[in-house]
Amino acid sequence: MSLSPLGVKRAAVAAAVVLGTVTAVPASAHPRDSGQVQCHGTESVSYQPGVTLEARPIHFTVDGHFDSCTGGDGTVKSGGYHEEFTVTTGCINPLEEFRDHRTYVWNTGESSTADIAGSSTVVAGQVVTPATGTVTHGRFHNRKVLQIIPIVQPSALQCLGDGLTHATGATVLTIS
Repeated sequence: MSLSPLGVKRAAVAAAVVLGTVTAVPASAHPRDSGQVQCHGTESVSYQPGVTLEARPIHFTVDGHFDSCTGGDGTVKSGGYHEEFTVTTGCINPLEEFRDHRTYVWNTGESSTADIAGSSTVVAGQVVTPATGTVTHGRFHNRKVLQIIPIVQPSALQCLGDGLTHATGATVLTIS
């Protein structure tokens, strides 16, 4: 007994139903993007000109490095970011509300661009900046971001003369 071409197609469909089908999984549903990721590191900021007591336009150069990332599928182990922007600020008034796009580059060669917003407050001698947002492009697309950046509050002496030109602090990034 031989099958007609239509019979062969029906047999193939029946075999697919019995054996299961192959389904494409959207990239956003990939298992590597499941589970919370947490990264610990440092953020270094350079100020030009130096931050003084009087508020004035200051150019910030920000470099963040995450030496330790855990969670997710375990492939993201480290990362970093670099930004430059200008805001008006001084030693006695921390950063007002801000919005930005921050691109994190991972040890895997992938990146995540997040739309973030935040503001700084002074807490127990530190300028604490929480930044929250959502990953809009790349790895972890549509996931929530929370980054906490505490930097030691400058002393009055550091704000005199040419002002504070550099600060470094710990930072924690959570992607959930």
